[in-house]
Amino acid sequence: MTYRHILVPIDGSETAFLAVDQAVQFAKAFGSQITVVDVLMLDPYIADEYIRTGKTNDLIERARTYLLKNLEQAKQKFETAGIAVETRLLEGESVKEQIVKAAEELQADLIVMGSHGRSGLKKFILGSVAQGVLNETARPVLIVR
Repeated sequence: MTYRHILVPIDGSETAFLAVDQAVQFAKAFGSQITVVDVLMLDPYIADEYIRTGKTNDLIERARTYLLKNLEQAKQKFETAGIAVETRLLEGESVKEQIVKAAEELQADLIVMGSHGRSGLKKFILGSVAQGVLNETARPVLIVR
């Protein structure tokens, strides 16, 4: 199997950048196209006006700036390895849904993402984006820890 298009969701964490490193290796081996995404999660209580009217606020703009910085760091890792990369900042109320939607729209052959490795009660309370993506997509997912 070859992976023509790899989706790499990031969140700025150390494990996300370990996933970037793994995706670099896959891209080199298969000549894959890479798309890196980060998701601006729009909490309906904090971002209500933005969701309804598009009017932003300081909190949203600070988050956007942080996420764009993360995307730029990931892009640099791929470009340093000689791999062309596209980045996208996604927005939505559910991170996992935005990742799954992006994978479908891009027709990604593989999703490479990090997991914080939470288990037990922490996983139950906090949820797991990686677990959610695994449950919601039929596409291959490589989880890096």
